[in-house]
Amino acid sequence: MQTLLFPFADYWSFYLGFAVFVLGLLALDLGVFHRTAHRVSAREAAAWSVVWIVLALIFNYTLYQYASWKLPLDPRFAGLDHAALSRGVGLEFLTGYIIEKSLSIDNLFVFVVVFSFFGIPEMYQHRILFYGIIGALVFRAIFIALGAVLMQYEWIVVLFGVLLIATGIKIFFAPEAGIDPSKNLLVRGLRRFLPISDKIEGARFVVRQGGRWVGTPLLLALVFIEATDIIFAVDSVPAIFAITKEPLIVFTSNVFAILGLRSLYFLLAGMYDKFHLLKYGLGIVLVFVGLKMAWLNEHFGGKFPISWSLTIICGVIGLSVVLSLVRPPKRVGAEA
Repeated sequence: MQTLLFPFADYWSFYLGFAVFVLGLLALDLGVFHRTAHRVSAREAAAWSVVWIVLALIFNYTLYQYASWKLPLDPRFAGLDHAALSRGVGLEFLTGYIIEKSLSIDNLFVFVVVFSFFGIPEMYQHRILFYGIIGALVFRAIFIALGAVLMQYEWIVVLFGVLLIATGIKIFFAPEAGIDPSKNLLVRGLRRFLPISDKIEGARFVVRQGGRWVGTPLLLALVFIEATDIIFAVDSVPAIFAITKEPLIVFTSNVFAILGLRSLYFLLAGMYDKFHLLKYGLGIVLVFVGLKMAWLNEHFGGKFPISWSLTIICGVIGLSVVLSLVRPPKRVGAEA
């Protein structure tokens, strides 16, 4: 079993402090900058995207510096190359962040469909995504905690690797499937449990009508977004565990990627179709990380070089984006 650099028993206070830091950022976001519901412009979304990316990179550098200072003092790692271990920590966070950021682009398509289906005005979309992000953070923490336990068993690692390979291959050959939120089990169950109004009641998720509580379309949209994020987490969390076995790195890279998801949506929602080849890049990435878990790591002394992983993942994602822009999708019929 691999010795963890940041075992939970020694770093529980860090997890607590990090959670407080994230909640503070979210409170500042909604309570100050988005206190009044408004349509998020592309300019505002771009500015916030830069803010979240810069915060992630600052944390990445700080984590690297901390590892450079702390690891030489830890007797468990006496005689090891502390500089290489510290570089590995920094590269693992960066690679995990890029993977999660790339895979989360699929979520953007779901957001577009859900907001259109339920007729959510643009000025209220940020509020739904805000609470959706909070739910996603909670569920990701649960998935990562379970993953940290399960990944200690070799056969579980191989199984997740095979599942990631199968998912990546499926992206190449499976036809595009439409999304119908009305058929979602949680949405249908919520309709049976709580009366739902067809009318938008401002930024509220539930309202009082005729002496009883009634849900609004905003609540339905939020429930569907939470449900789909759980499905996406089944792929994204094991994919990052293929890069690092450190739960602290998996958790923090996941959190920073999710925090920037809202601004990325408002920035790219109208340009989703332009990146039509990106899904194939994501498929290749999933196949690659699946191979790392199921086969490659064992052939490289237990761990495939992280610098190679970062180069391959960035190269595949970057090339798929460039090819999407160079070769725009063909349009047929009246749109041709």
